[in-house]
Amino acid sequence: MRTDSLFYKVFQTLPGTLFELLGGNSALAQNYVFKSIEVKELAKRTDGVFLPKRDGDPIYFVEVQFQKDDDLYYRLMKEVFVYLGQNRWPHDWQAVVFWAKRSLDMGIPKCFNAEVQAGNLRSFYLDETPNTSNSIGLGLVRLVVEPEANVQQRIKQLERCARALPVAQQRNAIELIEQALVYKFPKRPWRELETMFGLTEWKQTRFYQEVKAEGGQAKQLEIALKLLELGLSIELVAEGTGLSVEQVQQLQQRSDQSSQN
Repeated sequence: MRTDSLFYKVFQTLPGTLFELLGGNSALAQNYVFKSIEVKELAKRTDGVFLPKRDGDPIYFVEVQFQKDDDLYYRLMKEVFVYLGQNRWPHDWQAVVFWAKRSLDMGIPKCFNAEVQAGNLRSFYLDETPNTSNSIGLGLVRLVVEPEANVQQRIKQLERCARALPVAQQRNAIELIEQALVYKFPKRPWRELETMFGLTEWKQTRFYQEVKAEGGQAKQLEIALKLLELGLSIELVAEGTGLSVEQVQQLQQRSDQSSQN
């Protein structure tokens, strides 16, 4: 389950979430572009980078981790220093690691104490994020790590937040909520999730139907492609989007052909 990929989509769609997680103002996101970068010397792409639009602002390297990885800090710092060197980066920087929970983190190696003391290397735990009721970004973070008993209440909070977003962002927010549920419960059919967490009633609201109707099947296909890229099976994608298995298979074939060209 590639939950880290889901979080990168959250950062891409709602970039202010990073700065909220860091305890800052989400408005700072307007000064950044979230993208993948190529670390040429390592022949590797780094997915979670916030590049500043203004000279003088720090660059942020972001990692999200849902399983133990003893080499993560070494690998991350290697990528950071190679990138800074190859681009002759003249300004400040931060490397930020978000672990799903504290028990997964083996601790930052002592060789990076200077970076920690300078505030350049920081770690956070997603299950300890602020339990806010007015941020859809933090609400999505909480949804993924939320105990099952609290999921329905969290969805209602996210619905309220989605209503308050600009119209152009509402559909993206709904998609992220649904994708987060599919990730959290990958073995359960979508209809079962709808019943468990009151999504049937939510889908009957005028708000949901109007937002969903804007995209039609074209939007369904777009969502399905995103879920396929995140590693979900064809059957789960079909269940979650309402498309037939045949439609999803065709979409997968077209995607594979496109990547080969």
